[in-house]
Amino acid sequence: MRSSSSRILGALVVAASFVPSVLSQANTAVKYTDSATGIVFDTWPVPNGGSQTQGGFTFGVALPSNALTTDASEFIGYLQCASKDSVNMGWCGVSLGGPMTNSLLLTAWPKGDTIYTSFRYATGYAMPDLYTGNAKLTQISSIINATHFTLVFRCQNCLQWNQNGQTGGASTSAGFMVLGWVQAFSSPGNPTCPDQIALDQHDNGMSIFGAVLDGNAANPSYSAWAAKATKTVTGTCQGPTTTAIAAVPVPTGVTFDYIIVGGGAGGIPLADKLSESGKSVLLIEKGPASSGRWGGTLKPDWLVGTNLSRFDVPGLCNQIWVDSAGIACTDTDQMAGCVLGGGTAVNAGLWFKPYSLDWDYLFPAGWKSQDVQAAISRVFSRIPGTDAPSTDGQRYLQQGFNVLSGGLKAAGWNQVVANNAPNQKNRTFANTPYMYSHGERGGPMATYLVSAKSRSNFRLWLNTTVKRVVRDGGHVTGLEVEAFRDGGYQGVVNVTNVSGRVILSAGTFGSAKILLRSGIGPKDQLDIVKGSADGPTMIDNQSWINLPVGYNLDDHVNTDTVITHPDVAFYDFYAAWATPNATDASNYLNRRTGVLTQAAPNIGPMFWEEIKGADGIVRQLQWTARVEGSFDTPNGHAMTMSQYLGRGATSRGRMTITPGLGTVVSDVPYLKDANDKAVVIQGLVNLQNALKNVKGLVWQYPNATTSAADYVNNMVVSYSNRRSNHWMGTAKIGTDDGRVPGGSGSAVVDLNARVYGTDNLFVVDASIFPGVPTTNPSSYIVVAAEHASQRILALPPAAAVARWGQCGGLQWTGSFVCAAPYKCAYQNDYYSQCL
Repeated sequence: MRSSSSRILGALVVAASFVPSVLSQANTAVKYTDSATGIVFDTWPVPNGGSQTQGGFTFGVALPSNALTTDASEFIGYLQCASKDSVNMGWCGVSLGGPMTNSLLLTAWPKGDTIYTSFRYATGYAMPDLYTGNAKLTQISSIINATHFTLVFRCQNCLQWNQNGQTGGASTSAGFMVLGWVQAFSSPGNPTCPDQIALDQHDNGMSIFGAVLDGNAANPSYSAWAAKATKTVTGTCQGPTTTAIAAVPVPTGVTFDYIIVGGGAGGIPLADKLSESGKSVLLIEKGPASSGRWGGTLKPDWLVGTNLSRFDVPGLCNQIWVDSAGIACTDTDQMAGCVLGGGTAVNAGLWFKPYSLDWDYLFPAGWKSQDVQAAISRVFSRIPGTDAPSTDGQRYLQQGFNVLSGGLKAAGWNQVVANNAPNQKNRTFANTPYMYSHGERGGPMATYLVSAKSRSNFRLWLNTTVKRVVRDGGHVTGLEVEAFRDGGYQGVVNVTNVSGRVILSAGTFGSAKILLRSGIGPKDQLDIVKGSADGPTMIDNQSWINLPVGYNLDDHVNTDTVITHPDVAFYDFYAAWATPNATDASNYLNRRTGVLTQAAPNIGPMFWEEIKGADGIVRQLQWTARVEGSFDTPNGHAMTMSQYLGRGATSRGRMTITPGLGTVVSDVPYLKDANDKAVVIQGLVNLQNALKNVKGLVWQYPNATTSAADYVNNMVVSYSNRRSNHWMGTAKIGTDDGRVPGGSGSAVVDLNARVYGTDNLFVVDASIFPGVPTTNPSSYIVVAAEHASQRILALPPAAAVARWGQCGGLQWTGSFVCAAPYKCAYQNDYYSQCL
């Protein structure tokens, strides 16, 4: 099965993750004068062939005369895109902000003797929406032949954009623009209707680059050239065809002791542990089933007739980066899995036994390493993991591992079995451990969910979005839900009166969004929600709970490096989606052996180092090596080594909500502290020294003429190229109650994971982590869920407060629910009373 609506997203997102610097790829402008119009352009051509694109690609701009000193709002564009032949004319696209999300996108394609265009805007990993701002494109000239289509056009109001209150722009006065491009051989569906096109897979290149503007970019003849733009192409449409979602009404009279929102690394273990205690539990998952075990049906043709889906086969895990439609969450600008299993369904399955120092350094008392040891033991007794996932015990295509591990060993680094020595994370290396079992993806879906589903007191609702919690002051009575897909539920589902509880496990962005829509968070964010479509039904601002939701955002800082070595052997896992090697497919289907039991793109070795900064803080580095090229280094003999800066980093960012109720990384949490950056640089120097005696190894990025310091200092600091997608921290756990006036408190939840200012609302997922740990965090989140389940079960349920009793107020930590028929009445900020 192929799904096309998000492939343009995957293209530019993957490209974005491989940008070493805005001054690295095709950055120098080439002057080009269009012979038909006389317009002079700064262009950035991508040559035909090589690893980037067939047929070439060129984008160029001409700017108003003062654009290099005053930011322009418009430009004249030159766009030349490649076609496969006269039948497969294809399409191309340009992101005017670089990354795919949160930027104005221009797509173009030929049909007949006309080039059509459409402005698009993507807030998440789905088919980009129509842009609703005031951008305007008028054509100056166009040429279509069997090999290329070329368009010269004026683009007004294109360098600043506003999509339903979400704004951005490109600065021409800065002297460069970060741009992205993508092109495909297949033509769009419904090509004569720009508003209703369907974009198929990019299969002819993509990239993001820093376009340096030289003196030719701004020209005094701009106004005269712009006057040549007289042609407007609108297209012919049949009218939109939409199908209403078939929602299921929430059953009447049904309540649950616990309602858990989000079926991922946190929610699934919680549902199992709480239902095991005898409580009635409802687990609500926004997305559809993923694994074939649970009814997932997304799969390539070679899996048809099996009970396997694309999510079950480790070697297909990277497919999400080129085909995320119906899988990725569409309401956040970061990649997140909106399917059953969440991140544990879509990630590479790395599964590390936690390093004790992570808990001791990051977490408060009650969550230290000694406190969570029992939880770790329970988790790893159920999901032990393996570093040899093929059922024959062999590891396949280990040439890359051998090249790097041989160099590290010779330099004095020690090889360990990662999960037998979880606390040995300084100058050590290991084979990659996975959550896989019997050659298939395992993890929470194959263990915790199986036992939960066997109980009569457990229910699972798929395809259902939680809009908000329904609360009376600090007491939650239920959840307002909406159908996300056919079969999802619509209405209000309630918890057991007085004693029922709600746990948000929807992820770093999902849980924070629900809190904000429920009137819990910083005032500036709640004001945005109040001004959105939620406004008329949002809880009254007198009941808002002011907590720092969205702050403390953290992620491993990623720094990609690339080496080549003649012994490295590349395996095309992407090709395995449609046309796998027949022997490899047979081995996998019949015996669960071979390279397809390993995560794409052949990950390993993993290696670690700890470095003390000038501030005295020891910072943790994890390196993840994989067999593929990055930047302009092609696949073949290349390895990308991604450095993750983790525990000890002090930089933090912020997630915010938009008027359209999407979430965005508005402040990236990377390298704000000079000590963080210094450790990144030193770690790279140390690795270069460790590998310097490996015969035949060549550093491509940084190359021999670029110092580690220059490489890191010149690299863009953006989520598009520095993220590891291990987002955490937006609902931080701690004892410093974030409701405290003056903003001195940083915590959103207390040591029992209960939201401050409530008596029965909890958050248990990556959002409560104070910072990122050493390794990929999936196992840590499952451990946190195991530990939190015990703390939550040990809490006495909320008790109804008698008449005249206190039921709320700043710093109140008691019950917020009144005995019937009394209601909790606000008296002042510090006191509410049952009356």
